[in-house]
Amino acid sequence: MTTSLGSGPDDAAPDAAPDAAPDAVPSSVPVPGPPSPVTGAEPGGVAVVAAAVAVAPSSLSPSRASDFMRCPLLYRFRVIDKLPEKPSAAATRGTLVHAVLERLFDHPAQERTAPRAKALIPAQWDRLLESKPELTELFPAGDEGAGLARWLTEAEALVDRWFTLEDPTRLEPVEREFFVETELDSGLRLRGIIDRVDVAPTGEVRIVDYKTGKAPRPEYAEGALFQMKFYALVVWRLKRVLPRRLQLVYLGSGDVVTYDPVVEDLERMERKLLALWDAIREATETGDWRPRATKLCGWCDHQAVCPEFGGTPPVYPLTIVPRVPAEDSALP
Repeated sequence: MTTSLGSGPDDAAPDAAPDAAPDAVPSSVPVPGPPSPVTGAEPGGVAVVAAAVAVAPSSLSPSRASDFMRCPLLYRFRVIDKLPEKPSAAATRGTLVHAVLERLFDHPAQERTAPRAKALIPAQWDRLLESKPELTELFPAGDEGAGLARWLTEAEALVDRWFTLEDPTRLEPVEREFFVETELDSGLRLRGIIDRVDVAPTGEVRIVDYKTGKAPRPEYAEGALFQMKFYALVVWRLKRVLPRRLQLVYLGSGDVVTYDPVVEDLERMERKLLALWDAIREATETGDWRPRATKLCGWCDHQAVCPEFGGTPPVYPLTIVPRVPAEDSALP
C-alpha cells in the first residue's frame, strides 16, 4: 500500500530510530550544580554519579530532537549523562535488516533477489555480535537457540516484505547509510544518517528511510515525517538541492508513505529546530530538565532515576549558569 501525503505543515516528532551521529562533545571541566529535583541526589545525601564523562550538546540529530520533544529529561539522560540502556530485540532486528538492505546493493542488479538478501542475514548478525557482544543477552541461554531462531525468522519476513514494496533490480542508490552534516546560519549543526538516496536521470532526489515497524495511523502521519523533513532540510542546506520526494518504507505493515516537500516546509522545519535548540541550550545552562510523562514511559530504561516514578536523577554534571532576572538585566 502506498500513501502520498502531499504537502502540509510540520507537526510533532515521532519516536525516531537512533542514529550513530553524536550530538555532543566533551565539555570543559564539569562543575556539579547544587542538588534539586532535576539535578538531584539520592535521599540521605548520597549522590548518584553519571555513568560516563559529562558532555554538553553541540549538534542536533532527528533522534535526539525527538527525544527532547518527547521528554527533556530523557534527552539529558542520553546526551549529557549517557546513562546505559539495555539492548532491545526490536531495535536490534531493525539494525540487522537495515544492514542487509544496505549490503544487498553491493551485488549486481540481477542478483538482488529475496533469497540472496535473506542469505546475508547470518553474516550481518555475526558482524553485529562482533561489535556488540552484549546482544547475546537478548536470547535465553537455556532454550537451545529457539529464541534466536524465531527472531531471525522474523527478520527474514521483514526482508521478504521489502521485495513486495520496492524492486531493487531497478534501483541504483547514489548513497546508502549516508552521513550528512551541515551548519545553519545560526551556528546550529544538524547531522544524521540517511538510509538511502536515489537520484533520477533528470536529477530529482529521493530520500528513503526503512522502518521495521508499522505505519502510524493517519492522524500521526505528519509526526512520522519529522525525521524525513529534518533530512530534507540538511540536504537542501548542504547541497542546495530541494529533494523531490521523501519516502518511508514500513516493513512491519507493508506500507509506503511518500511526501513531496516544498521550500516553505523546510523553512518551517528550520524555525522549529532553532526554537528547539534554544530550549535545549537553556536547559543545558540551567540544569532544568523536566520529565514529561507519556504512554511511552513504560518502555523507558530510566524509570529508577525519573521523578515521575519516584526516582532522583544523577547530580547534574555540567556548570550551571546563573540566570539574570529580567528587571536586573536592563540596569546599566
